[in-house]
Amino acid sequence: MKKYLPLLLLFMVNKLPAISQNTILSHPEPEFSNEVYYLKKDSVNSAERLEKNVSKMESKTKLGGLGGSESGYEMDGSKSTVQLTTGAKLSFIISTGASSTKALSPADSMMRASGIDPSMMSGMQGGMNDPASTITLYKTESEKGKRKILMQKNAGAMPFASKKTKSSVQYTFSVKKIREGYWELVIDKTLPKGEYAFSKMEMSGTGMSFLLFAFGID
Repeated sequence: MKKYLPLLLLFMVNKLPAISQNTILSHPEPEFSNEVYYLKKDSVNSAERLEKNVSKMESKTKLGGLGGSESGYEMDGSKSTVQLTTGAKLSFIISTGASSTKALSPADSMMRASGIDPSMMSGMQGGMNDPASTITLYKTESEKGKRKILMQKNAGAMPFASKKTKSSVQYTFSVKKIREGYWELVIDKTLPKGEYAFSKMEMSGTGMSFLLFAFGID
């Protein structure tokens, strides 16, 4: 058995590049990092960029609140420029652009010298970057040439007005880590025809804003 061990190891090493190449082919690298792309699963598995918008929370009231109020996000246009033909078995991808292999930095060396495993810190950062904690999928509502994500909408105190609070429907997805800094978002159920948007929370020096990655189902 021992004499065949070197040959077995050589066979396994030669297979590693092929396995890595298959992973790259099945999950293409998006052109831009930190954006949600549609994963078009066909003979070449391509990544299609979604319509991108930047929005901040807006609140509106009518008649001082008597006619109702609403808060949420808006996008121009009643339909997205990106339209998909089916809402079944949809997958999307997002990449931070991070490489799966990284050389040991001086900071990592110092942590190791202090008895700290750098991979533990990397794992903590990875949890913070997990798409499930920063991305939400909404069904948008078209009104007056705009698409809206409603966080809250009240009819107000007018007679016969509904007392129910309304908000946009959310759809869940499962997150599959493909490699370091790269995830596939698998939609859990078939999406009906309509307009949708992924909302991704962003923090900057001017406060919190949201990147919206929109698409429609014909």
